[in-house]
Amino acid sequence: MNKKRFAVLTLITGLSLSGCQILTGYNQIDDDNTLITAQALDPIAGEINLSCQGTYHCEIVQIDKTPIISAQSHEPVNPTMLAVMQSTDTASKMPFSDRFRTTIAPDITPLSDKNAIKIVPLSVSNIEGLTTYYIRLKPSKREVQVNFYPENNLGYIERFAMIHEFTQPGNYELRAYRKKPSSTEGSLLENASPNPLCVDLTFNGRLQRHFCKLADIERQGEFVESSVIEAS
Repeated sequence: MNKKRFAVLTLITGLSLSGCQILTGYNQIDDDNTLITAQALDPIAGEINLSCQGTYHCEIVQIDKTPIISAQSHEPVNPTMLAVMQSTDTASKMPFSDRFRTTIAPDITPLSDKNAIKIVPLSVSNIEGLTTYYIRLKPSKREVQVNFYPENNLGYIERFAMIHEFTQPGNYELRAYRKKPSSTEGSLLENASPNPLCVDLTFNGRLQRHFCKLADIERQGEFVESSVIEAS
């Protein structure tokens, strides 16, 4: 049986609007709230699907220099990037935040070029009134910025960013969670602090990269990446 172990590798910064605020539970998005069926997540040939999961709500806010989801409105910055088909003509006249609850299928027209980006509604958020989206891309090296909302509170954001070489088409997911302690040993600060927020990047369900926030004072608020090493 394979086991995974982690070794400290590099640093990636993460910011919080409330750095001293204590984190509470992290909920996964309820599968029963899915707007588009799981089959819709099957990537179109030659494309990447990029999604985020794991907290009350999450948003891919920027890819490279392109704004994706607004941190203010929590809706796509550029509506022309939406890849959806509405069930009726009246759906397009609904309020922006409500219209995607009538979506019956995504637009599966292939991306026109390597720089094209499409936004697809994925599920109803655990925060009332919001929608979670996934992103369609072509394989390429990308900088990705994500806002995670660990609490049912839009005023508390955990910001995560990474640069990754998306070399193969398929499903990529950034999932946030709180790391459970492996033992009771540790410093007083570590024992007094809440379990750290971690983010895993997976490709077709397989772990690719692993990040966790540090609890020490000097680098508090930073995500530390650990290498993922397969060992027998």
